[in-house]
Amino acid sequence: MNDLVNRRSMQYLTFFILIFLLIWIINKTNFIFQPLLQYIGAIAFPLIVGGLLYYLTRPLLHFFERRLKMNRIWAIIAVFIVLILAITLFILYIWPIARTQVMNLVNAVPDMVRTVEDFISYLQSNNSNIPDQVNNAIDNFFQNIPQYLQTVVDYLFSFLGSFIGQIVNIVIGLFMVPFFLFFMLKDGEKLVPFILQVFKKEKASNLRELLRKLDHVLSSYIHGQLLVSFFVGVLLLIGYLIIGLDYALILALFGMVTNVIPYLGPYLAVIPAIIVGAIQDPINVIWVAIVMIIAQQIEGNLITPNVMGQALHVHPLTVLTIIFAAGNIAGLLGIILAVPVYALTRTIIVHFYQTFVKTRDKKEDALL
Repeated sequence: MNDLVNRRSMQYLTFFILIFLLIWIINKTNFIFQPLLQYIGAIAFPLIVGGLLYYLTRPLLHFFERRLKMNRIWAIIAVFIVLILAITLFILYIWPIARTQVMNLVNAVPDMVRTVEDFISYLQSNNSNIPDQVNNAIDNFFQNIPQYLQTVVDYLFSFLGSFIGQIVNIVIGLFMVPFFLFFMLKDGEKLVPFILQVFKKEKASNLRELLRKLDHVLSSYIHGQLLVSFFVGVLLLIGYLIIGLDYALILALFGMVTNVIPYLGPYLAVIPAIIVGAIQDPINVIWVAIVMIIAQQIEGNLITPNVMGQALHVHPLTVLTIIFAAGNIAGLLGIILAVPVYALTRTIIVHFYQTFVKTRDKKEDALL
């Protein structure tokens, strides 16, 4: 028994040593993989956007094929027509209002800043109970405003410079998205059989189950997160309109977009709404908080459990940890992709462990 345990321990130790050795070799020979990474970076944008649209439109494609008895090509054309109609409706009815509200909000920023300055000056001149340390901190803040503004302007110019430099790549990427989406919808279901044809029957069956699990996790996350974000945006818009909040549409759209970030999104969404509400009328801070609480309660107790279900099984603390880590490593893109990448990685590890346990006595059927 002890010999078996020692042998197993040596096998595990050898496995991890080989993994770390492989990582070290890859790190030392990264010049070999650099062209591959550049190629992946070039197609990453259309591939990600096309994959996102693929998972969103695949149910619609199946509806056209199975319910309306359309062949694959005509079903894909119908899907593209639906997408074009949705984009057209957004441009005609939502974009003009949102653009107007954004311009009004930008024009109102100087007045908002002056209102805050007048309010703080009023507190300083009419309330002698404010500690000197607080007054000094406020004075230092206003004295350093030009420096802060200069830092912000420099950052914006550097961002715009890099953004303008990437415009060509972005335009090319957007131009390529429809082609990626078309071929994903047309040939996406042929990918798994193409991969499995080089494996033996048992290994092919094992790998098919793994790919099915990965597809289920990714599909559940994309559908669930986007539907939840849409419902939260609608709830926020209704609430903001009820309380008469200025710039209700653009603030609701901002809340819809930030809600894509799990757990942190709602807190990011409420910050500009509270600022706008406080400038408009201080009592609005309470109303905005109530609207956000109601929207989050409806989302957390009714929408998310029914839309996303328990497909991911990820603990909230784990989500927060990987979001902060991914944000430090890859910025905003890392924050958005952290949870699905973690869910996919965990699914792969769990599946390999389960198949390892099942195939101890028949190692030729194991994936590894």
